Amino acid sequence: MEHVRHSNDRGDAEHKLSVIAMEQKAFQDYYPDNLSYCYGCGRLNEHGLHIKSYWDGEESVCRFTPKPYHTAIPGYVYGGLIASLIDCHSTGTASAAAYRAQGREMGTEPPLRFVTASLKVDYLRPTPLGVPLEVRATVKEISGRKVIVESRLIANGETCARGEVIAVQMPEHLLKQQ
Repeated sequence: MEHVRHSNDRGDAEHKLSVIAMEQKAFQDYYPDNLSYCYGCGRLNEHGLHIKSYWDGEESVCRFTPKPYHTAIPGYVYGGLIASLIDCHSTGTASAAAYRAQGREMGTEPPLRFVTASLKVDYLRPTPLGVPLEVRATVKEISGRKVIVESRLIANGETCARGEVIAVQMPEHLLKQQ
C-alpha cells in the first residue's frame, strides 16, 4: 500500500486522498449495522453527514465538503459542524487505532467501537464554506479502554480548528442493543 504525505496543494491532496480511498475501506464501513446510525458517521443514517476516515501512514484523514446549509454566517461554516467532523473522525480513528494496537483486522469480533468522553475544539480562524475540508488526526495515547486523539481541520491549506477527543470503548451492553 502506498503511504501518502499531506500536501498543501489542493489538487494534489485530493488526488492522494482518492488513491487512499480506493485502496482502503473506511473505518466507519466496518461498524456493525446496529452501531451505524450516528448523524456524523453512520452509513445507515439517511440524513447524516456520512464522513469516511482512512489511514494515511500514522495519521488518519477524512474529507468533507460542507453544503450551503452548513452556514454560520454567509461564506463560513457553522462551528457545530466543525465539532461534529472532529468528533466522529476522532472516534473512528480511536477504533482503528485500537484494532491496530491489538493486532486485529477491523471488523473482527468483538467490535471495538468508541464514544466521546471529552471533546475540546479550538477555533483558530473562520472556516470557509464551499471548499473541501480535511480533518487529519493522530493518536496521542492508548491506555486500556481510552484513546486520546488530536486533530486539525484544514481548509485551503490552512488549519482552521484543532481538536482533542478522549474516546472510551463503548460498554458491552450498548454494543448488544439493537
